[in-house]
Amino acid sequence: MSESLLRKRAVVRGRVQGVAFRYSAREVAAGLGLRGWIRNLPDGRRVETVFEGSPAAVEAFLAWLRRGPPRARVDAVEAEDLARAEELGPFEIRRTP
Repeated sequence: MSESLLRKRAVVRGRVQGVAFRYSAREVAAGLGLRGWIRNLPDGRRVETVFEGSPAAVEAFLAWLRRGPPRARVDAVEAEDLARAEELGPFEIRRTP
């Protein structure tokens, strides 16, 4: 089963801080059965997330990231595949680096 999991890193740019983006993302990710995390980046205009799950769940989450919650404005999403080097826990919100 673990071989069929995909892991991605995505950076979402736009009005994505102060609009409940991370909290909404956590709920969506948990509903899709994803593991991973999300955090604000210090520039105030981006969030970063690392997540893994089934190919269908990963694609559904990427589609949601492109829209975001109602108060957000997503200008761009940059996503890349990641090697599965470390175990990811239940989807969580992390502190800004």
